[in-house]
This record gives sequence, C-alpha cells and structure tokens, in this order.
Amino acid sequence: MEDGKPLFQQIAEQIEGSIIDGSLPEEGQVPSTNELAAFHRINPATAAKGVNQLVVDGVLYKRRGIGMFVSTGARTQLLERRREEFANQYIAPLLAEARKLGMDPEQIKKMIDVWGDES
Repeated sequence: MEDGKPLFQQIAEQIEGSIIDGSLPEEGQVPSTNELAAFHRINPATAAKGVNQLVVDGVLYKRRGIGMFVSTGARTQLLERRREEFANQYIAPLLAEARKLGMDPEQIKKMIDVWGDES
C-alpha cells in the first residue's frame, strides 16, 4: 500500500483499477471485505469503507447474502471519470503553460506527436 493516501481510498482505487483492466468484469463478484483485509493486513472496517465508497459511487452493488458485485457500466463510468481527472490534472496545466509560452494548439500537437513516436 502507498504512503500518503488513506488505506480505504487505496482499496477503492485498487478495485477500480481491476475493473478498468478487466480482471474484475462487470457483474463479477468482488473479494469480500474480510478477504481484502486479510490480504492487505488491515482492519476489515477500513476495507469495508473503501468498498462502500464504490457502492455510493454506483461502481459496485450488494447482493444480499452473497456479496458485492461490479455494476453494469462501471468500467465505462470509471474510464470517463479517470479521463476527466487526467484532463484536469495534466491537460489543463499543460495548456495554461503553453499559452504563457505563446504556443498554439498545432505546436502542442506536433510536440505530442514527436514524444509519442519516441515511446
């Protein structure tokens, strides 16, 4: 687990990552809070807080007596949210700095194309 972020948030992000990469498919069952707690060696209440946040967000839902499952459309929802976060965290500051430097969108696109070819 990472330092700096609350453990429950790290649990939620780990589950989100598994949904995005397809290792937890839509309508698939999520590990129980006790399984998550044992695996990460944390309090089950902490694991439950992360899972419950995903329920509030509509990413997971509970089947009474069975467990938690990935909601239909959860992957799309998460991808949209992560793309928006990416834009806010990286694209907006990039464009603000480019404007300060007097760069136009075409120059930025050319730079991205050059850097993209190097990977």
